[in-house]
Amino acid sequence: MAIKRMNHAVLYVRDVERTVAFYRDILGFRVVNEMPGAKFLQAPDSTNDHDLGLFEIGAAAGDSTAGRATVGLYHIAWEVQTLADLREIAVRLADAGALVGATDHSTTKALYGRDPDGLEFEVCWLVPQRLLTEDVVEAKTRMRALDIEAEIGRYGLETVGGV
Repeated sequence: MAIKRMNHAVLYVRDVERTVAFYRDILGFRVVNEMPGAKFLQAPDSTNDHDLGLFEIGAAAGDSTAGRATVGLYHIAWEVQTLADLREIAVRLADAGALVGATDHSTTKALYGRDPDGLEFEVCWLVPQRLLTEDVVEAKTRMRALDIEAEIGRYGLETVGGV
């Protein structure tokens, strides 16, 4: 059997309402189902039943130490359609004080954010297959600071990404 794609992620959070507000206001997710102590969110252009499940475990929950003191998930990544989308999310994350990084991975342009519980996530745009020039592919092992405006100049504001 071959895995086709990731369908959804589930997070344990301190306060489900606070976390829903964050993902709604910053990334445009919407609540599609709920039960006591849990909400299920769908990304704006998704056809999944849900893309993110949130389970509340209370204010006394400690911070995740994954990657520092324990094994665990580093982050999940969501892909956007255009560099216009990526730029808009960069502004929203920065305004919320949640933008923690912006990296140009050559074939992938990535923003890194932290939600209210400090859980990291990535929002990225992928250079379309038809625009993968030799210099872009060769630079794949290099990482540098992301200059969204320069990438918009190179690839266009509304170019749909993905392979």
